[in-house]
Amino acid sequence: MRSQFQAQLTNLNSKLTKMGSMVQEVIEVSIQALEKQDLEAAKAVYKMDDKIDELELEIENECMMLLALQKPMARDLRVVGTIMKIITDLERMGDHAVNIAKVTLEIGNEPLIKPLIDIPKMTKLSENMVRKSLEAFMNSDIELAKEVAHDDEAVDNIYKDIYTELIDMMIENPEVVKQATNLLFIGRYLERIADHATNIGERIIYMVTGNRTEIN
Repeated sequence: MRSQFQAQLTNLNSKLTKMGSMVQEVIEVSIQALEKQDLEAAKAVYKMDDKIDELELEIENECMMLLALQKPMARDLRVVGTIMKIITDLERMGDHAVNIAKVTLEIGNEPLIKPLIDIPKMTKLSENMVRKSLEAFMNSDIELAKEVAHDDEAVDNIYKDIYTELIDMMIENPEVVKQATNLLFIGRYLERIADHATNIGERIIYMVTGNRTEIN
């Protein structure tokens, strides 16, 4: 029974890694679509997110079967519970990528009011946080999980800079209000993606230690 449980858990870990890679990709594609104003790429984000949703449901069902048939105890139970929490956060990250794509489609081919510098920086940091959080899960690495919170602070600081800059632009030139507001939404979506990665880090600490800790 133990070996069967471990085999099923290994399979779940593999699917979780795949889902994480898909989420990183959809985030990247959504921002690239914005940068290049590639409306077809923005539309493709919707289909990518559908696949993420399908994989989330598949992993969730397998977790439920594992809980029902294997009845894991203590640490094993926390591992399965953590997987179920992680896929929820990953799915929501995919939803935020869709939101970014929606904004890109709304902006369309309208000239951008400013060069996109900080938003791509936020994207790279957020993608890296997703990667780190999943690596921390696979290796039960508490210190790496804590690093994610440090990265979240950097994302928050960039968002504050974006917010200040765009608000100033709207005050100086009311004609840019609509697009500036849309860019603010994108910054907010990236900030929320980083928050979900931080949630994963906190779940990993609980999985390993059994203690609920808010990392900041």
